Amino acid sequence: MQPSGVITITTDFGHKGPFAAVMHGVIIKRFPDARVIDLAHDIPAQWPPEAGFWVSRSYQYFPRGTVHLAIVDPGVGTERDILIVEYDDHFFMAPDNGLLARMLDKADDASVFKLRPDALESLDIRAPSMTFHGRDIFAPVAAELAAGRTTPADIGLATTDWTPAWLDEPEVTASKVSGVIVTVDAFGNLISNIDAELIEEFSNPVAHIAGHDIEMRATYGRAKPGDYLALINSFGVLEVAKAESSAAEGLGSDRGAPITVVDGLAT
Repeated sequence: MQPSGVITITTDFGHKGPFAAVMHGVIIKRFPDARVIDLAHDIPAQWPPEAGFWVSRSYQYFPRGTVHLAIVDPGVGTERDILIVEYDDHFFMAPDNGLLARMLDKADDASVFKLRPDALESLDIRAPSMTFHGRDIFAPVAAELAAGRTTPADIGLATTDWTPAWLDEPEVTASKVSGVIVTVDAFGNLISNIDAELIEEFSNPVAHIAGHDIEMRATYGRAKPGDYLALINSFGVLEVAKAESSAAEGLGSDRGAPITVVDGLAT
């Protein structure tokens, strides 16, 4: 696979302090022609499922050969492994803590490797800190991958074993799908892990969350101000919104909240 020179970064670092910028610096110092793009740095602290959710639904909008670096790493400095993946003409790199598991569980043709600690010296990566592997391991390895100076097979051991995902797949029956809220966006919209295809055969899908029955709409403007609505968002998953307001505040719901969709004609 020909690297594109593009690297995306997803972390839970936030925007306070120099952490994300320092990673940019390490990458560019090693590979001056790299194009580094911040995908998200506001992932909730120590919540890998959301990072994996966004990476898996965003990578296809980038050029083939892009390196997608995702770091939500409560196990930094411990014996946890680092995964490097080739899948769908893209590279992915993340701690082995379930972050990439949901994508890998569905990716039959993915090539998955665990970074060999002894490979770091060959990349001139020496004495990494115990608390900032994003700067000292992930960023320099991503730079080498993006520059085409190494490959996952060069620096990793092939594996078919990785840490399971933190969240279960939606439970599906003929007339009901049960899932969970994965993230809340800046507008207070509740974004679930229920893909559109899971309810496409429903004649009259109705979302149930926090004791409310919420009808599907095509878009936000089809509801009156203050009304709740459910819709399939631009990333192809079911979302619950409140027109011109916050569904999260109105329903008192957050990440991890259960949500079900039933076929209204079947109930």
